[in-house]
Amino acid sequence: MAAVTNNHHVELHTFKDAEALSYAVAEWIAGIIGETLKKQDRFTIALSGGSTPERLHRILAAAPYKERIDWSKLHIFWGDERAVPFEDSRNNAKMAYDTLLNFVPVPAAQIHVMRTDITPEQSAAEYQKILHEYFGATGPSFDLVLLGMGDDGHTLSLFPGTAVVHEEKLWATSFFLKAQDMYRITLTRPIVNRAARIAFLTTGPKKAHALKEVLKGTYNPDMYPSQTIMPQAGELHWFVDEAAAAGLE
Repeated sequence: MAAVTNNHHVELHTFKDAEALSYAVAEWIAGIIGETLKKQDRFTIALSGGSTPERLHRILAAAPYKERIDWSKLHIFWGDERAVPFEDSRNNAKMAYDTLLNFVPVPAAQIHVMRTDITPEQSAAEYQKILHEYFGATGPSFDLVLLGMGDDGHTLSLFPGTAVVHEEKLWATSFFLKAQDMYRITLTRPIVNRAARIAFLTTGPKKAHALKEVLKGTYNPDMYPSQTIMPQAGELHWFVDEAAAAGLE
């Protein structure tokens, strides 16, 4: 169903549980990739960390999607990263390799991890350079950005009360997150909001309060940074399960 929230157009898709949601999103992604590749020779996607995408990845890495998707034309990015070694279980890129990228034939040169073997500042600068090689100063950026939302309403590494929520110029940046005692590397709102499609995957009862505030509450991005994700010209989709959507009735 379509819902107009906070004065912008949102497609809200509700499913019984996380499993049903994951299968539906896999089918949706495969369809978008197929349609897009009829018009252009590459498909750029930014992956998300967190627990929700793991099941989606495993579905995409198996039949029928493993065969149906032309993985050779995919260019893989990440929305954000924790500045921990690749071997660390908290590393978002490691999760994506363990659940998806080790099982599908995406050319290695088309997979752009946010490096954690250099300083966070260097990593963000290097990532921004790669993004500028792909995307112009105006017009669409990614074909698809997958996002999650934390219980606190954060997305990417845009956490409540952090300066990065208001970043206007940089496309990628890094900062020290005191609450987690670690550096984060993240894409920013300006480049994400130029995507052709943005999809939030949000499941579980702990997300219900933040989801209600983000979609129906007063615009307060310092409290609920996910509210800043508003595509300039692209589509915004929220894929949620019944537990997360409990507050929206």
